[in-house]
Amino acid sequence: MSHSENALSFNSRRQFLFQSAVAASAIAVASPRFFPVAQAAAAELPFKISLAEWSLHKALKAGEIDNLDFAKIAKQEFGIDAIEFVNQFFKDKANDAAYLAELNKRAAEHGVKHVLVMIDGEGNLGDTNEASRTKAVENHYKWVDAAKTLGCHSIRVNAATQAKYDEGKKLAADGLRRVSEYAAKSGINVIVENHGGLSSNGKWLSETIASVGLPNCGTLPDFGNFIIDRKTGEEYDRYQGVTELMPYAKAVSAKSHDFDAAGNETHTDYAKMMKIVLAAGYNGYVGIAYEGKELSEKDGIKATKALLERLQKELAAK
Repeated sequence: MSHSENALSFNSRRQFLFQSAVAASAIAVASPRFFPVAQAAAAELPFKISLAEWSLHKALKAGEIDNLDFAKIAKQEFGIDAIEFVNQFFKDKANDAAYLAELNKRAAEHGVKHVLVMIDGEGNLGDTNEASRTKAVENHYKWVDAAKTLGCHSIRVNAATQAKYDEGKKLAADGLRRVSEYAAKSGINVIVENHGGLSSNGKWLSETIASVGLPNCGTLPDFGNFIIDRKTGEEYDRYQGVTELMPYAKAVSAKSHDFDAAGNETHTDYAKMMKIVLAAGYNGYVGIAYEGKELSEKDGIKATKALLERLQKELAAK
């Protein structure tokens, strides 16, 4: 993602269990969005489903699929009509008007909405060096402009800092505030994901966003990114973290890795997590972010979608 034969046998059993678990939702996976009769019911569901491009990062990095085909793949293979880009898969195209126009054209052809662009590799917005922090801020401007062109509502950024708790909060807020002020001119939100380090501390990140004090600066709570320090294994409670981040959420990331025979994610209690999400008054997109190894990327996306669709129905009935 021979002692080999045992591994293959194990993986085969996993694949069989997966296929069994999602078979009952095969009609749903074919997508109710394709049928006008189902659209009214879909509008009453408690949240919507989008697809984060990172779910296909292995295929993208291997050149098996292309960023330009993301909208087509999301709609035709998964029945998903809203997508979340990752900037590293079109890193040099932020200022390429023709390329962005082609992405818009293809999305329109397939009836797909661009939701947001996830930004990595543009510097630390909470850098302790002022010049480096300013450079990181300015590096994000082009992605704000690209997100506007693509019709997205947000860019997802990282609140990375080398500083300790209080100083880190001050520095990250400074960088976020400057990007958000620029983004506000284009009606774009700047949202922060819990993504390692202090940002995976729900209390720290929620306090940082509060200190920015701008309505277009918020969060993108991820169900699974609460590892603060990989070396020590320090991890923040994911349910507490999402609870703390939801008041500022403008998007939600449904991180998934493994599934049991009943189709439930084994690392996160999705039902519990989605109740936290909905209790905060959120009814926007929940992005599928599959990162597992047992299932293929495509099967992992389908398993996550089936689970979210089941919860859409269960939670709508309550």
